[in-house]
Amino acid sequence: MTSPSAPSTLAPVQHLADQLRANIARILVGKNAAVDLALVALLCDGHLLIQDVPGIGKTTLAKALAASLGCTFRRLQSTPDLTPADVLGVSIFNQQTHSFEFHQGPIFTQVLLADEINRATPRTQSALLEAMQERQVTIDGVTHVLPWPFLVLATQNPVELEGTFPLPEAQLDRFMLRIKLGYPSAQEEGEILLRVQRNHAASTLTPVVSVEELRAAQAAVAEVRVDESLRTYMVRLVQATRRHNQVELGASPRAALALYRGGQALAAVRGRDYVLPDDVKALAEPALAHRLVLTPQARLRGQIAELVVSDVLRTEPVPVEPV
Repeated sequence: MTSPSAPSTLAPVQHLADQLRANIARILVGKNAAVDLALVALLCDGHLLIQDVPGIGKTTLAKALAASLGCTFRRLQSTPDLTPADVLGVSIFNQQTHSFEFHQGPIFTQVLLADEINRATPRTQSALLEAMQERQVTIDGVTHVLPWPFLVLATQNPVELEGTFPLPEAQLDRFMLRIKLGYPSAQEEGEILLRVQRNHAASTLTPVVSVEELRAAQAAVAEVRVDESLRTYMVRLVQATRRHNQVELGASPRAALALYRGGQALAAVRGRDYVLPDDVKALAEPALAHRLVLTPQARLRGQIAELVVSDVLRTEPVPVEPV
């Protein structure tokens, strides 16, 4: 399950991780664990949902990551009056050519920031489903391929419910990981005040990673080794959520894929060419919790999905490396 040293094939991943961490740290104080999980989603070509209370840096993290990549970037501010055409684009009749011309919407970009995604109506939210899964959109019967890479960074506030529309299960399942930032410590909050004085904003960041470097890093991540015992452990964790007595809808096979690919990426970010049980444990809540639907009785008792994941981790035996 282990290896004595990290091979040189991980050099692209290490370079990308170091560059992005340093650039994001210029405007985002602390949050190293959340940044590493964001890098995992990026290296796995997955989408990221950032959920937490207002004012702690959700949008800042998303903008900093996008600004650090040498990719096209568009921001979509979700509101209840936003329509699918505002996201995908619209065909407009050209009187000179007597034909319809398609005008692309903001989804035709490499990095899309969907800010406060739960403020968009379900009809508008569903406009992202095909794009997030198949990297294409179909408009007026015509399929348009989106550029590569295509990464959706979405933020939502779980506290304010007025004027919001909870994301359906199918939409949540499209997000590889859901992360939370948490409040800063007293020392970190003091550093934030100093950086405001020094005018450290996301607009001051410049790209530090090219598309070619990202492609090389993703190829290196795919070579990270996963022991058979760990693959079995991942499957057991996912299936345990389906059998849990407080869960109405357990994690999907896409969740198992998120654990597997995410484990490879997290191991590579941490400088290893092999996955450890600790990597799987670190990814369990971000990869599984948002995919679980609790029973009505569990919700009435105030149960949350994160506690179900903790219970599954506690009850499922962890594979041990043979001596």
